[in-house]
Amino acid sequence: MAKTALITGGSQGIGAAIARRLADDGMNVAINCLDEYNRDTHGEAVAAECRQRGVEAECFIADVSVHAQCDEMIKAIKERFGSLDVVVNNAGITADGLLVRMKEEQYDKVIAVNQKSVFNICKFAGAVMMRQRSGRIINVSSVAGLYGNPGQFNYSASKAAIVGMTLTAAKELGPRGITVNAVAPGFIKSAMTDVLSDELKEKILAQIPLGHFGQVEDIANTVSFLASENASYITGQVIVIDGGMMM
Repeated sequence: MAKTALITGGSQGIGAAIARRLADDGMNVAINCLDEYNRDTHGEAVAAECRQRGVEAECFIADVSVHAQCDEMIKAIKERFGSLDVVVNNAGITADGLLVRMKEEQYDKVIAVNQKSVFNICKFAGAVMMRQRSGRIINVSSVAGLYGNPGQFNYSASKAAIVGMTLTAAKELGPRGITVNAVAPGFIKSAMTDVLSDELKEKILAQIPLGHFGQVEDIANTVSFLASENASYITGQVIVIDGGMMM
């Protein structure tokens, strides 16, 4: 029976690339979308691309920052596909601002979406995987969580927390055959980087030994490896994917 993977925030960007890559690996794909608009404008197209690869794929609507909605989504995925073998906690937002000017709601929203969602999904998916005595959890952190980034106090806090959550979950779930790892992307070409000024892009590129931004496929390929049997003895690791920027 084909394995099933859930990708939160799987309708665009890095999440969509991961969905396509895991479909290439022969996994059925559950694509989490925030709402009907996100599903209709992006998610269904990604699901269709996955089905073209010969697997089953379906969108599931849930605000992953809401505990009860995550519980219902995990139950629905298990009922639809019969198992839940891989989880990629990719959902994330930014609400940048300097620390002394940051509004409380800016901080709280980023923490809820980026950090609490990982708790919510790991809790409910982890329970399913513990009963199966197998599973892969891959959390998407960021170099901002490892090294900090001016103007991203909230984002850096959320992504740093994901590292600690990954290490703790790896220790708790390992005895049941579940691996838990994280990836920490650097500057990846996306809608967020496209809006940067040319001057800022040049400054960033000057810090990257490989001389270019990463592609969403770079993240997806690493997730694919961590989700595979080839990574069965790897857990509690944070893999930095930044072209050498933080060396």
